[in-house]
Amino acid sequence: MTVNRRNLLLGGTAIAAVAAFAGLRPTGTLQAAEGDFPFQLTDEQWRARLDPAAYDVLRHEATERPFSSPLDSEKRAGTFVCAGCAQPLFTSDTKFDSGTGWPSFYTFIDGALGTTVDTSLFMTRTEVHCSNCGGHQGHVFEDGPQPTGLRYCINGVALNFIAA
Repeated sequence: MTVNRRNLLLGGTAIAAVAAFAGLRPTGTLQAAEGDFPFQLTDEQWRARLDPAAYDVLRHEATERPFSSPLDSEKRAGTFVCAGCAQPLFTSDTKFDSGTGWPSFYTFIDGALGTTVDTSLFMTRTEVHCSNCGGHQGHVFEDGPQPTGLRYCINGVALNFIAA
């Protein structure tokens, strides 16, 4: 390929687009779930407490790969708790198979979650976080089953399961 004005402009535009898209990914510590939470640790303490994948999701709003969490297929009776602070978030009787590759629930335990507006990735979504530590859990969508019609799409690494 020869370097001409057209190829130079196309290449520059592509680099600018990639840079702009990369800039849309949330960075920093809990950009969406800012505020005072009952359970707080320093960033160094969070790093020591969590494995790297859970740290990225809970503290930097990353997303785990779909179908990578064993909790997606967890079917036993019990409670799903925040991997950051162990606050109970969901009960097993509200879990369903959404086919998305992430653990999904149609409701949560009262008071366990907070929400914020997430405008990253060229769309507006509702982000859900633990009300105790502010840890990012995932998002809620309006395409779930009855009785709520909601789908809480949660990162498995943001949860731990406690069997009944």
